[in-house]
Amino acid sequence: MKREISSNESGWSRLTQSPYFIYLLISPLFLILFAYVVYPFYQTFLQSFNGENTLLNYQKFFSLASPANLEALWTSVYISVISVFTCALVGVTMAFLLERYEFPGRRLLSVLVLVPMALPPLVGVLSFTFLYGDSGIIPRGIQHLLSLEQTPFALKGIWGVIVVHTFTMYTYFYLTASSAIKGLDPSLEEAATSLGASRIRVWSKVILPMLTPSIVAASLLVFMVSMASYTAPLMFGVERTMTMQIYLSRTNGNLEMAATQSTILSIVSVTFLIIMRWYQNRRNYQNLSKGISVHRSEVSSKPLKIIAVIGSFIGTLILILPILVLVLISFSVDGSWTIQVLPPEYTFDHYIALFTDEKTWRPIWNSLQMGFVATIGNILFGVAAAYAMVRLNFKGKTLLDILIMVPWALPGTVVAVNIIAAFSTENIFAFNQVLIGTFWILPLAYFIRHLPLVFRSTSASLMQLDQSIEEAARSLGASWWYSFRKIVLPLTFTGVLAGTLLAFVQSIGEFVASILIYNTSTMPLSVAIFQKLYAFDFGTACAYGVLQILLILIVLVISEKLLKGSAGSAL
Repeated sequence: MKREISSNESGWSRLTQSPYFIYLLISPLFLILFAYVVYPFYQTFLQSFNGENTLLNYQKFFSLASPANLEALWTSVYISVISVFTCALVGVTMAFLLERYEFPGRRLLSVLVLVPMALPPLVGVLSFTFLYGDSGIIPRGIQHLLSLEQTPFALKGIWGVIVVHTFTMYTYFYLTASSAIKGLDPSLEEAATSLGASRIRVWSKVILPMLTPSIVAASLLVFMVSMASYTAPLMFGVERTMTMQIYLSRTNGNLEMAATQSTILSIVSVTFLIIMRWYQNRRNYQNLSKGISVHRSEVSSKPLKIIAVIGSFIGTLILILPILVLVLISFSVDGSWTIQVLPPEYTFDHYIALFTDEKTWRPIWNSLQMGFVATIGNILFGVAAAYAMVRLNFKGKTLLDILIMVPWALPGTVVAVNIIAAFSTENIFAFNQVLIGTFWILPLAYFIRHLPLVFRSTSASLMQLDQSIEEAARSLGASWWYSFRKIVLPLTFTGVLAGTLLAFVQSIGEFVASILIYNTSTMPLSVAIFQKLYAFDFGTACAYGVLQILLILIVLVISEKLLKGSAGSAL
């Protein structure tokens, strides 16, 4: 008996000491990524070649006789590239002004500058439509004030979409750029200036190159979110974008064309990702200085101070108006606001109904449940993957990193179409079930989309944790599981929690993927807002929007406290 136990122990010992044992440990990670990232993408790719003529869908897409798809592709790329430039211009400029200069109103602006982050894309579009659209409060107000026959202006078309994108997404650039500017050594600029470089040359040759990694990360995010944009083009009358074409193909039952459009959209997105990574890796951006202190120049000129006060007031107004208008309309009686400048009747009924009417409460409960399930999956897989990436040595690390980050680089529409292609039939990865139409399909989409948030945030915390602490615990007899529970998790808790909160909030606000795969019993909050808007129930739609904003604000405050102002690094 003793000989048998000894033999088993030696077998286990040989297995754990084998150089291949580590691949046994990480195999579940690759299996999950293969099942829910690679396999759905492969199924979409295959579906795009369905039919007798395998290239027919691609021929139709690129046909000049029916250029709708080509126009949609061009419009999407055009809007996305312009959005990247405008967001970069606003975000980097704001970061530089607020981090490098002291002027009247700076503190207020530095708090309010993150307000657009509290607006989910759908809610942001909604507020801009109520403010600046054809029948918006400001155009109508000016028309009424000046007794004009028509409204003097209205936000619409491609530039309307770009304005909304800029307002809702410049924060990606602001967060990453302000984090990078805080780490910039002012002595580099002083040295360049003392050598005779002009201010423009210092900007182009010293500051901007050092901001390249943060600009690349933000560019990628803005480009992907813009490519997936659905509501902004819809509300501002831009009919032909890739996301709308995919939605139309899907709702018309032309799944092969939807798969073709998704494949092409994926190729464009991944190409942009590769170009940005190539540009970022061309040179070394490491700052060798240590002990950098924050240095702000005070604006001393009186005219500049006056301009700064006026600019701060206008900036504050622009930043808070979208939220104020949502709050105002959330109290309006549904159907009462037609041609008036402001809603004529107000009520608390929408807020009461949110928590007392089962029909109104259902989308909120659905979103909370599905967001919770997806986030639990994100924590389990994201923490395990981050630990494997940072602490273990194995071949295939780059592949693991790419597979986790690819869903973040793909528009939500593409992720939804991939899931539809993969899980419309029974297969082993769905435990021989058809997942489309069930409760589980939306949490699966949220899990795939937001996994990179927990992974990146946990990885960053693990990198800052000295490995010798773990090794000391192990040398004192602690098992791996004990040292992981008692040392690693407590010391990386803030990073895990920050990623978890962001993933949960993103799941609550996810719209583009949800609109393609929800059903009536699993309708999430974002789709409910969209439907209420189309039913002209503006009060209820805005009450839903305000609830979302409150939730996001709570999460942002907690994240900011935990990350102590370094939220940009999580992107």
